Amino acid sequence: MNAHRLLLPLVAALPLAAQRAPAPSAPRPAPPSAATSAVTSAAAPTADTGTVRFDVDGVRVIHRRTTTGLVVANLYLLGGVRLVTPATAGIEPMLLEITERGTVGFPGDSLRRAMARTGSAIGVVPHEDYTVYALRTTRAQLAPAWRIYADRLLRPTLREADVAFVREQRVAGLAQVADDPDALLESLADSVAFAGHPYGLSPVGTAASVARLTREQLVAFQREQMVRSRLLLVVVGDVDRATLEGLVRRSFATLPMGDYRWTLPEATGALSGSGLHVVSQRLPTNYILGWWSGPPAGSSDLPALRVATAILSGRLFAEVRSRRNLTYAVEARLRDRALVSGGLYVTTTRPEETLRIMRDELRNLQTYTIKTEALAPLIQQFLTEYFLDNETSGAQADFLARAELYRGDFRAGDRFIAELQAVTGEEVRRVAQQWMTRLRFTYIGNPQQVNRFTLLGF
Repeated sequence: MNAHRLLLPLVAALPLAAQRAPAPSAPRPAPPSAATSAVTSAAAPTADTGTVRFDVDGVRVIHRRTTTGLVVANLYLLGGVRLVTPATAGIEPMLLEITERGTVGFPGDSLRRAMARTGSAIGVVPHEDYTVYALRTTRAQLAPAWRIYADRLLRPTLREADVAFVREQRVAGLAQVADDPDALLESLADSVAFAGHPYGLSPVGTAASVARLTREQLVAFQREQMVRSRLLLVVVGDVDRATLEGLVRRSFATLPMGDYRWTLPEATGALSGSGLHVVSQRLPTNYILGWWSGPPAGSSDLPALRVATAILSGRLFAEVRSRRNLTYAVEARLRDRALVSGGLYVTTTRPEETLRIMRDELRNLQTYTIKTEALAPLIQQFLTEYFLDNETSGAQADFLARAELYRGDFRAGDRFIAELQAVTGEEVRRVAQQWMTRLRFTYIGNPQQVNRFTLLGF
């Protein structure tokens, strides 16, 4: 989201209180569970009468009925990187890609021809906490598209030739990461910053891990991990509940139940201290990305962290790009995962000067208190941009799924606006002081242009 650019005039004008904040105190303990967070949220939930949650023979379903004529079905295969090892990373996305090449009901190229007749699309989106297996179709084509959608998950043929073809294609794509400094930065920053934590693994795997995956491993993963207890189905679209229940009962509900249980990941091992990883490359510019580790996604600190990140991103854009012209790309980031994290990104030919300015802006956010009344227009514009960026049916499905998984109830999303509007200037300062520290940086470029202690000083 590029909302920080649109927020720039508001962020630059935010007044800071004259008095410095107190020195950092010991971090507050994170809430013990998503349920506790839901109880202590700032605003009471409001009823979403257009969205319901129900169970179809052990398959959890969230259904939002619309009248657009479109139907989006996102099947969240829970577990993500916590189901794999460094040697098997990327196995689930690879498996789901291979299923496009044939199933028992739609062997070989007949699957693609049948799918083309529906005008629908099936996509796979890997994530650290889950893999999204998504269907986009119309109400008129829902039944035939669903048959293909379900058959790919339930009855893939997984021919050896198809496995070899997809494996070769994925290895080639992953190997090209090293040729793109930004892609390499993203990959290395995660593995470095989250070393020792599951988030240090890539959900798509590496060229080395994917190259070693065999048909036997894929068949075993299909047999053992495609179970009802791992499934969360979120459907947004023009389909009635009875029809949806029938589709699920005849397809995904026929899978074995399994014994998977979704939990929020442990924070142990995630970004336990400052760190730095430098990759020396001759490039026109230097690429820098550092991550800090935040609270569980159900934490009551998250609304203030969203606001603090938006403010910091706007300030960085104003000072580093607009005022001093030191970069074309700079931002503060916040990642929506079960364990929240955030970071600082910049690409620049003058890293030492740029990083000092970024550090100063971060220190200002941590030291001075913004007047609460000055936050209102910024929060309102943030909300406008957020919902404009998330107005599609697929984005609505993601919003509902994250609320269900991370906060224990899809209706927790109804409190999103009220919680942001309740954020105070003091909360912004406190969460910045508490969480936006001990960054672990990855630096790609000319190491002689930066002092390592500048990066370790965040």
